[in-house]
Amino acid sequence: MERINLTQANTNSALLAKVTRESGQDISACYQCGKCTAGCLMAGAGDGGPRLVMRLLQFGLLDQVLSGKAIWLCAACGICTVRCPREIDVAKVMESLRRMARQTGQRPAEPAVAAFEDLFLTCVSRHGRMHELGVMVAHNIKTGRPFKDADLGQKLFFRGKLRLLPSRVRKVAAVKQLFARTGGGAA
Repeated sequence: MERINLTQANTNSALLAKVTRESGQDISACYQCGKCTAGCLMAGAGDGGPRLVMRLLQFGLLDQVLSGKAIWLCAACGICTVRCPREIDVAKVMESLRRMARQTGQRPAEPAVAAFEDLFLTCVSRHGRMHELGVMVAHNIKTGRPFKDADLGQKLFFRGKLRLLPSRVRKVAAVKQLFARTGGGAA
C-alpha cells in the first residue's frame, strides 16, 4: 500500500457492512490507537500493519487493502486481537480480507504465502494434520524453487524429524466434515 489517496476514499457504509458481515467484527469501532500494530510481528515486513488496514477499511479503500501485502503477511498470531481495547478480532478481519481477495480474483501481493496457505489447508483437510515434507516439497515446486532448503530437509529427514509419508488422525472423516461444514480448505 503506497499512500492513502483520500480522493478515492469512500466512507461507504455498505462496504463496512460487507467486511463486518464477513468477519463478524465492527470495523467502525476502531479508534486508531495503534496497539495492534505496535504488537504486530509482521508490521515492519509489510506495508503498514493492521492499524493502516483498519483505517483504509474505514475510508472505504477495500481495493487498496486487498492488493496490499499486510493481509497476506498476517500470521494470525492474535497479538493484535489481544491488545485491542475495543475487543476487535483484527486477526479475524485479516483472514476475512484474504478470503475476500480470493473471492474477487485479486492476485495475492505475496503469492508464496498464499501458496503455502493453500497447501497447508489442503494437507490438513486430507490427513487431519500437517505433513511437513509433502507441503515443503509441494511449496518449493509451486513457487519455482524446487531445491530451496533441500540441505535442511535432508538433515531433518535423516534425523527422523520429517516423515516420508503423511500420518492421519484417527477420525480424519470428522476433520473432512468440519472443512466441508465451514467451507474451509484452500480457495
